[in-house]
Amino acid sequence: MASFKRDVRILLVGDEKVGKTSLILSLVSEEFAEEVPSRAEEITIPADVTPEHVPTCIVDYSGQDQDESNLQDEIRKCSVVCIVYSVVDEDSIQRLTTYWLPYLRYTLGEDHRTPVILVGNKVDMTDVQTLESILPIMNDFAEVETCVECSAKTLKNISEVFYYAQKAVLHPTAPVYNPDEKELTLLAKQALARIFRICDLDNDSLLSDDEINMFQLKCFNAPLHPQALEDVKAIVKKNVPDGIIKDGVTLKGFLFLNTLFIQKGRHETTWTVLRKFGYEDTLQLSQDYIAPKINVGLGCTTELTAQGYQFLARLFDKYDEDRDGCLSPTELQNLFYTCPIMPWGPDVNNTVCTNGEGWVTMDGYLAQWTLTTLLDVTRAVEFLAYLGYNYQHDNQLSAIHITREKKIDLEKRQTARNVFRCHVLGAKSVGKTALLQGLLQRNLRYVATLNRQNLSNFTINTVQVYGQDKYLMLHEVDMMMCEMLTPTELDCDVACLVYDVTNPRSFEFCARMYLKHFIDCKIPTLIVASKAEYPEVRQDYELTPAQFCSRFKLPPPQRFTCIDKVNHDVYVKLATMAAYPNLKRLVHMLLVHQRPLWLEERIRHVKSLFQSSPSSYIHASIGLAVAALLGIAVYKVATSSSASSTTALRR
Repeated sequence: MASFKRDVRILLVGDEKVGKTSLILSLVSEEFAEEVPSRAEEITIPADVTPEHVPTCIVDYSGQDQDESNLQDEIRKCSVVCIVYSVVDEDSIQRLTTYWLPYLRYTLGEDHRTPVILVGNKVDMTDVQTLESILPIMNDFAEVETCVECSAKTLKNISEVFYYAQKAVLHPTAPVYNPDEKELTLLAKQALARIFRICDLDNDSLLSDDEINMFQLKCFNAPLHPQALEDVKAIVKKNVPDGIIKDGVTLKGFLFLNTLFIQKGRHETTWTVLRKFGYEDTLQLSQDYIAPKINVGLGCTTELTAQGYQFLARLFDKYDEDRDGCLSPTELQNLFYTCPIMPWGPDVNNTVCTNGEGWVTMDGYLAQWTLTTLLDVTRAVEFLAYLGYNYQHDNQLSAIHITREKKIDLEKRQTARNVFRCHVLGAKSVGKTALLQGLLQRNLRYVATLNRQNLSNFTINTVQVYGQDKYLMLHEVDMMMCEMLTPTELDCDVACLVYDVTNPRSFEFCARMYLKHFIDCKIPTLIVASKAEYPEVRQDYELTPAQFCSRFKLPPPQRFTCIDKVNHDVYVKLATMAAYPNLKRLVHMLLVHQRPLWLEERIRHVKSLFQSSPSSYIHASIGLAVAALLGIAVYKVATSSSASSTTALRR
């Protein structure tokens, strides 16, 4: 929710003897004081006794006790200025426009937003009203919110003076209503149109009774009585011909209602709505609303929660008007209508899955949000606010999950992460782009048709790891930056070093990057032999790729081709290595027919359960099955890679 003002500071100014101090003392004591000091002390009224439940500070000004610098300081500090004049003193009325209002502009700037209340005191001394002569002043000075006539002596309208002063701060007119045009300001129309779009849950451009009642509950904590709702619709229908269609309220009708509230002096109704949807006095969304504090610890990552995915999926369905499972360019523009800018560029179509026309599918759409949440959670949280996530939730934090530190995952030999980051490094023209696009099931022929200016350095898609869908994000690291990568920039869940089997100088780059960046870290590393549809040439390096992997206990080189059908094994292997980083050395052990120590211990532990008691049989069986299946699965992955590598060497 947008932050409300925590207090209101009211400053009373005006000529001498107009009754500024008497007004304050009459408000506090509820009786008129015949003798008053030259200036009242600053008074703070507690929140629980003010109509708007906001602490209110009332400050008096006296030209006898204070100089001009004091006056300017107080003007700059206050929330609202009450210029007091005497209704029986024509000079004090004239000085509203010849001195006081120009002086405020001089002090605060010509376009200042500090609201002003004109207060005509001493109405008990005349039967003549001065409001008619004051109205032109309100037209000439937009900062004047209202004018109130009162009497400090008879206490007439004393409370109203300070109520309107509070109201001018909390529910200002100028940002939302243009009195000359007698209509809402452009910013107010834009803000209310955004709110209408968010509340129109079925995207039919109408607010149904259910949608109106949900809106009422959000803004005012109570639904409208059925008869009251019918009365409201009747008023709209009477005044706006197309304000009601098919018994639903249109955007025109919605804007008319808010205009009517303001014209009837019920500014607080429109402002309550605006503030519930995050707007400040400037009609900009507040920072508290779009950027709640989120602390991501070192070694932690950010993912979307089930609530986050559900909201985004519903939003996709809302704007997929033809129900084809994709968002056309027009549908995508409509989806992001409530955002200040379009967050996705043409590169998104080459980052996630699309249909044949390049339109983002539901899977691709959710993947792009997953990518944004991983790489820039602040941006993800901000756009969730723009899109209306907070309409049905307290704030965006319920959409974000912060994973535990990676080092804890390594210690416990398990992770609950669902999104894994893979850095792809390789020399120029070794096939990195093909590898990235292959993750989206795009073969080499399709890649050749892409506009390279719209290519992204990222791709993301789901990959199955032991029957569970995990997101794998590939990031092509700029070749020129590879030599200068810092530990922070290197941070990822798995590294992929790519060489071209037809280029004898390409593997040297992979070997150098591994020895420079990855040999002493805990990041699992896979070497990929791209363009595997061609015969492999001998690499200009002291070790063959297979020998290099064997020496440094890496999995054998993974052959990759995507000339027709994409070889998906490489992505499964990368995702599996990322999900199980503690198994970094396991593949090598299995290749030399060794069981890792932890697997031996696990099997011994399970066997001991069989010997303890019959009740342990089921648990022991499950334990043995898990240990055996894990060993077999990894063994199969390893041996398939070994076979591929051996075949390559024979060639």
